[in-house]
Amino acid sequence: MSQENVEIVKGLLPGPEVDLAALFRDDAASSALIKAVQPLFHPEFECFAVSAVQGTKRYVGLEGFRATWLDWMEPWETYRNQVEDVIDAGDEMVVVLGRAFARRSGSEAEVNNLGGAVWTVVDGRVMRAAFYADPQEALEAAGLRE
Repeated sequence: MSQENVEIVKGLLPGPEVDLAALFRDDAASSALIKAVQPLFHPEFECFAVSAVQGTKRYVGLEGFRATWLDWMEPWETYRNQVEDVIDAGDEMVVVLGRAFARRSGSEAEVNNLGGAVWTVVDGRVMRAAFYADPQEALEAAGLRE
């Protein structure tokens, strides 16, 4: 089942060309995305955004998933993510490590930062996702050390 969980999560990850800020800020695009992925998410899905600055915030459901991303990207005009590694962490967990590329409004400079996420997949459906500003925290949350 672990490899199946990895494939489910990989299928949900956008390509590095997708501007997540534009996607999640667009009501019609977000609604279409939520409708398309809904069968892959458990009805009791919850997600968390974990950062040293904002602490841990909990969100519920797919609208909560959108709210997670809107809050996370609030200071950014553009926000893309490039997956660097997808790890089967066992116990229904999949760790995704990636590099975010973001640009603030009015700025030409794009910054990049490593981050991580821990996805929990139960019976073929995503039950939980936790997003970390620090990839080490994601690995530790999944019981892994790099």
